[in-house]
Amino acid sequence: MPDKVLIYSRFPKSLTQRFADRFDLLDTGGRPADEVFAAEEVAQVRALITAGATPLGAAEMDRLPALGAIVCYGTGYDGVDLEAAAARNIAVGHSPGANAAAVADVAVMLMLASTRRLVVADAYVRDGGWAASKPSPLMKPPPSLSGCKVGVYGMGEIGRKIAARVAAFETEVGYFNRTRYDELPYPYFPSLDALAEWCTVLMIAVRASTETTHAVNAELLKKLGPDGHVVNISRGSVIDERALLAALKDGVIAGAGLDVFETEPHAPDELTSLPGVVVTPHVGGNTRESHVAMQACVVANLTAFFAGETLPYQVK
Repeated sequence: MPDKVLIYSRFPKSLTQRFADRFDLLDTGGRPADEVFAAEEVAQVRALITAGATPLGAAEMDRLPALGAIVCYGTGYDGVDLEAAAARNIAVGHSPGANAAAVADVAVMLMLASTRRLVVADAYVRDGGWAASKPSPLMKPPPSLSGCKVGVYGMGEIGRKIAARVAAFETEVGYFNRTRYDELPYPYFPSLDALAEWCTVLMIAVRASTETTHAVNAELLKKLGPDGHVVNISRGSVIDERALLAALKDGVIAGAGLDVFETEPHAPDELTSLPGVVVTPHVGGNTRESHVAMQACVVANLTAFFAGETLPYQVK
């Protein structure tokens, strides 16, 4: 009989089919498990699959008394209370690096779209301004990327791939990370403030945590300057969105490329209406190859857990 696995977050059926072939899935559709399944069935759940950003704290763990493994679909695990899990001897796994290349590609896409004003240029063609030779102050020539200074905040798998990609555009690349890596060919900055003072484009690739919440605030955005751009493919919590909105409206920085938001899904609002903002719906890791790789990590973690082995992709 297949082992039972609770689908804790809401996932499209197409993404869970591979798991259904191996395990007996109890899909909550994103609702509390005890509202969907009988109490005796919930009490027997030993493993669950969740999206890393979905809140999963001590109270939720206590509702699953037999729980022994939390497996995150994707790299992130910021929604999981790791201390609560450790106190209950619950192993936490994820899919490190499985979508790094795809996310790095979107980071570069957003950088190019923001710095070269893709949204403005697209609208200029679509609304007839170009055909009518209509003057537009928004179409003034932007600074070139060649020689531009790009700062990478967070030098994990994704950050390293971003750095390698943007270097190909003849940019200067620097980084700030909790750990300095002497083997990297890029200059290291001792603080995020120092990195922001140096760079024109700030690429956010850091893991979400209490330490990084609103790390990009009003003061930091001022350091980027009026030609500055910020690109976020990490978690929305890293940027103070009110401060970002004010910085964009007041010309403190020139633009932003955002794949993630403090609240998701993000409804249209004043921030998303600004011409200097390029937005995508958290699709950084959304490629077929990335999903195959992430699913392989999930299956490997679950298979090891039910075999009584250590998770091969356990959060450290």
